[in-house]
Amino acid sequence: MVAADAEVARAAAFEHLVEDRLDATYRLARLILRDVQEAEDATHDAFARAWRDHSRLRDPDRFDAWFNRIVVNTCRDRLRRQGHRRHDPLDRAADAPAPHDAGSTLSNRDALERAFAVLNADQRIAVVLRYYRDLPVDDVARAVGAPVGTVRSRLHYALGHLRMALDAADFRTDR
Repeated sequence: MVAADAEVARAAAFEHLVEDRLDATYRLARLILRDVQEAEDATHDAFARAWRDHSRLRDPDRFDAWFNRIVVNTCRDRLRRQGHRRHDPLDRAADAPAPHDAGSTLSNRDALERAFAVLNADQRIAVVLRYYRDLPVDDVARAVGAPVGTVRSRLHYALGHLRMALDAADFRTDR
């Protein structure tokens, strides 16, 4: 009876964690994967893995960092499996920029999507965590399991690729 009560309490606690993180997890997966179905599947897989491996979490206060790493690794695995398959454009309503954002025009948004598609999986993950999730580089490094210098290098090269792709697309910030 005690074991059953403990399992019910564990399930309730996990359900609470899922409810708090479901939207943010999906948005993160959607930004990294750039595909609705892949993001939904990755979100499901990440929560399933977290449920299965929850007993391995040594420090419950570090759940967010532990879970972010699961999400990132799940997305990275999916990106590597799919290769450079053509992606559907991002849902403009779900990820709409602020009105003052230079990318708010349709042509800029499309150019940014095409530029983002040139990044490899590791660069895309680093950019999403750093600039969309607004994580410090040290936290990005922990989330991806790489040294800080490696993350800085990925960001440097990713931003260079984005600049070149946006320059080629005649991306304008003065519209």
